Amino acid sequence: MKDKHLTYAESGVDIGKEEGTIKALTKGMDYRRKGLGAPLTGIGHYAGLIDFGEYALALATDGVGSKVLIANEMKRWNTVGIDCIAMNVNDLLAIGAEPISFVDYLALEAHDEDFAAQIGEGLKKGAEISRMSIVGGETATLPDIVKGFDLAGTCLGMVRKEMIITGEKIRPGDAIIGLPSSGVHSNGYTLVRKIMERSSYSYNDPFPYDNSTTIGDELLIPTRIYMEILDAIGECDVHGLAHITGSGLLKLKRITELGFDFYDPIEPNNIFRFLQEEGNIEDLEMYKTFNMGMGFVIIVAPDDAEKIANITRGKVVGRITEKTIKVGDLVIVE
Repeated sequence: MKDKHLTYAESGVDIGKEEGTIKALTKGMDYRRKGLGAPLTGIGHYAGLIDFGEYALALATDGVGSKVLIANEMKRWNTVGIDCIAMNVNDLLAIGAEPISFVDYLALEAHDEDFAAQIGEGLKKGAEISRMSIVGGETATLPDIVKGFDLAGTCLGMVRKEMIITGEKIRPGDAIIGLPSSGVHSNGYTLVRKIMERSSYSYNDPFPYDNSTTIGDELLIPTRIYMEILDAIGECDVHGLAHITGSGLLKLKRITELGFDFYDPIEPNNIFRFLQEEGNIEDLEMYKTFNMGMGFVIIVAPDDAEKIANITRGKVVGRITEKTIKVGDLVIVE
């Protein structure tokens, strides 16, 4: 039955309620250390920054989310470690920080050495791509709490204080460079799984847009790690950076109150076409949930746009405007 338009909220994840929970959680967190280690940013940006002399240390923490349930369905876990590292590293990059070390947290229902080896394989690959060390972690056996497993981690990075990028330099008329995503990355999978429940397809069926792979394999493509952001920062005065994750393009409100006009967006990957058709999902809901083919955004002065696009293998997709966020004629938010 595809008559009804599916939404992320109806699948179980209400972004509005999530924001309320975060506000309630952080309301009383008002203690601030002084001197070395003092916070340099408030809670709410992509990463937290603390004073470390001429440098700022950056911290981000995140997990793989319900994508792990699809890994369980496919009995293949060797890519979710990449996702875990990518979700953290990309958040550090979005504030201009270079990742230097990582610790992971693996919560298990039961132990299985082959499974653990596959998790480790992905973590190793993600760390190599990110040019950083895994320096420790925690494994917890929680059969009364966890059914299956959960994987999360915390990443430490560093950035010279004068190189911190928070979005405050963004101005109307700035160019927007979009970097392609590898697929769904690691957000929106509660809606993905709801779509698959309604669909006549299974995860092991051939992917309709490419019969050489399965739907499950397409959904397990790991999150792209955007290390080329550091090259862009070294070459030009970057005004803003955004990692497009949960809540899709609404994430852009995190870095500026100005608007975004995506007049030449990156074409969404075929997996998004499949999900939209199978779930009967409206365009607006897709762009408010998924990355829709664009996993990272760089904002620079117009004169630097083509140079940055060449360095990152991205493309100029739009410009900064006064208030509205839109893709073509589709208004995401005003």
